[in-house]
Amino acid sequence: MPTLDDILEQIGEFDFFQKQALFFLCLLSVTFTPIYVGIFFLGFTPEHHCRSPGMAELSQRCGWSLEEQLNHTVPEWGGHEASFNSRCRRYEVDWNTTAISCTDPLGSLVANRSTVPLGPCRDGWVYDSPGTSLVTEFNLVCEDSWKLDLFQSCVNAGFFIGSMSIGYIADRFGRKLCLLVTVFLNSASGVLMAFAPSYTWTVIFRLIQGLVSKGGWLTGYVLIAEFVGSNYRRAACIIYQAAFSLGLIILTALAYALPHWRWLQLTVTLPNFFFLLYYWCLPESPRWLIAQKQNEKAIEVIKHIAKGNKKKLPLSFQNLNSEDEDGEKPKPSFLDLVRTPQIRKHTFILMYSWFTSSVLYQGLIMHMGVAAGNMYLDFLYSALVEFPAAIILMLTLDRIGRRYPWAAANVMAGAACLVTALVPDTLYWLKMTAACLGRMGITMCYEIICLVNPELYPTFLRNLGVLVCSSMCDLGGIITPFLVYRLAELWHELPLVIFAVIGLIDGGLVLLLPEMKGKTLPETIEDAENLHR
Repeated sequence: MPTLDDILEQIGEFDFFQKQALFFLCLLSVTFTPIYVGIFFLGFTPEHHCRSPGMAELSQRCGWSLEEQLNHTVPEWGGHEASFNSRCRRYEVDWNTTAISCTDPLGSLVANRSTVPLGPCRDGWVYDSPGTSLVTEFNLVCEDSWKLDLFQSCVNAGFFIGSMSIGYIADRFGRKLCLLVTVFLNSASGVLMAFAPSYTWTVIFRLIQGLVSKGGWLTGYVLIAEFVGSNYRRAACIIYQAAFSLGLIILTALAYALPHWRWLQLTVTLPNFFFLLYYWCLPESPRWLIAQKQNEKAIEVIKHIAKGNKKKLPLSFQNLNSEDEDGEKPKPSFLDLVRTPQIRKHTFILMYSWFTSSVLYQGLIMHMGVAAGNMYLDFLYSALVEFPAAIILMLTLDRIGRRYPWAAANVMAGAACLVTALVPDTLYWLKMTAACLGRMGITMCYEIICLVNPELYPTFLRNLGVLVCSSMCDLGGIITPFLVYRLAELWHELPLVIFAVIGLIDGGLVLLLPEMKGKTLPETIEDAENLHR
C-alpha cells in the first residue's frame, strides 16, 4: 500500500495547505515564549531598600537629594555592589526626632555610627523602578526572595508533569483535541493569573500554565512535522522554532511598553483565545489517523489537504489498507520507549541531550545576565543570537544531515564554555565572544533535537516519546539555578567548566543515533528499530 509520504508527493509536500498550517502553528509558538522566559520581566528585581518612617520628611526638611538621603539613612549604601544590609536592613532609629542634624544625622544620635542597631524592614521596601513586578507587588526580596525561585520552579515542575500526561493524551486521543484543550486551559489560567489577588494564587495559576503550555507547544511541533513531506520537515520545524525566537523580540518590546506585570501578563495571554478557532482551521494529523486504523477519516483529511493545495488525489492512492481497519489499534505505552533495544538507546540519548540543551541554554543566560545593565537590551541581544543559528541549520541539515551538525554544535558550545571560563577578565571582548558562540551553539542543539526527536519514534508513540524525553529539559531547568549560583560561590567560572563537560559528552553521544536525512517517518516499532539500516 502507498505510504502517506508517497501520497504527499502527489498532492504536495509543502504547498499552500502546509504553509497555511505552519503559519497558524507558528503563532502558537510565538505565544509560548512569555511562559518559558517571561519570569525575566514578570519577576524583575529592581534596586531596593527598607522603608523607614519619617525618612521622607527628614529628607525634605534638610533638602537632600535622593543620593544624599540614601547615603545618610541606608546601611552600607554607596559601595560598589549593593549588600544584604543595604537592601534588607534599616537603622533602628527614630527619624522623626527634631534634634537630628542634616549634615550628620546618625552622628547627632549616637557617638559611634557602628553601634547603631540594625533591624528588619518592618514597613516594607522602596523600589527604584517606574513599573511593577511580582517582586515589587508581593515583596519577594530578602527573607522572601526564595518565593520567586519557587514561582519559576512551579513552571518547570508543570512542564515536567505535563510532558508525561499531555504526550499520552495526544497519542491516545489525537493531536487536534490535545492542542485545543491545552490552548483553552493555558488561556484561562493566564488571564486568571493577571487578576490573582495573592502570591499563592499567582503560583497556582502559573503552575496550571506550565502543566499545559509546553505540551501544547510540542504537540503543535509534532503536528506540523506530520503534515509535511520528509523533504520539507526540517525547514518547517526550524521555522516553527524561529517563531519562538521571534516571540523573544516581541516580548522585549511589550515588556518595555508595559512595565506593569499584570498588564503585560494579560497582553501576552489574550491572543491565545484566538487559537481556539483552529478547530475549524486545522484537521487531525493523517499520520495519527492511519496509525489508529481510522483510514476513512485519514482519506478525508488527505483529500482536504489535496483540495487546499489545488491538487487531485489519484484514484490509486484512495485506499489505505482498509482490510486492517478492524485490527487492534496500537496504544502508546511508557514501556514502549524502553522495550526494544534501538528505541531504548534513542530514548536515553535523547533524554540526556534534552537535559544538556536546557542546562547550557538557561545556564549561559543566567551566568551572563548576573551583571546585566539594561535588561531590555541584554534580553534583546540574547534573542538576536538565535537567528544566525537557525540560518546555519537551514543551510546545513539537508546537505550534511542531522548528526554531524548536532555533534559540532555541542562541541562548539562546550568548547566556548571552557574558553569563557579560562580567559581572564582583562580580555573582556574575547570572553564575551566565546560566550555568544556558546549561546549560538546550544541554540542549534535545541533546534536539532526538536527536529530529530519526533523522527525517531513511530507514529502512535511519537508525541509521547517527544514529551517524555523533553521532560529532562524541565529537570535541567529546575537544577540549573543551583548549578550556576551555588557552584559560583566556590569559583565564579566553575559552572562554565561543568557546562563544557556536559556539552562535550553529548557531542559524542549524538553520533550514536541514526541519520534521518531524507528518510520517511517510522510508522511502526519495526520501522523505528530498523532506522540504522
